[in-house]
Amino acid sequence: MKNGLQPTVTLTVDDKEVTVPTGISVAAAVLGHLHLGCTCVHPVDKTPRAPYCLMGVCFECMMEVNGEENVQTCLVSVEDGMVVKRQLKVPEAK
Repeated sequence: MKNGLQPTVTLTVDDKEVTVPTGISVAAAVLGHLHLGCTCVHPVDKTPRAPYCLMGVCFECMMEVNGEENVQTCLVSVEDGMVVKRQLKVPEAK
């Protein structure tokens, strides 16, 4: 901590740069600092989903992190330069 200020990191969420405190989860950064409401859509009924349990049980916080899809973002701490995208499109079956 320098000059009484909490250390921060800068990440990009849906092409928007945001500075957040270090040590928080990606899910907390998206919900608490960007107020985006949802992080993904349900693959079956396409309803918007948002983190619920914030401890890795509910799988409602899935987002793309640094190019990797379906990451449980409540379990991942923010890092400087991280690129996060909400999963708002329903993947097509292969």
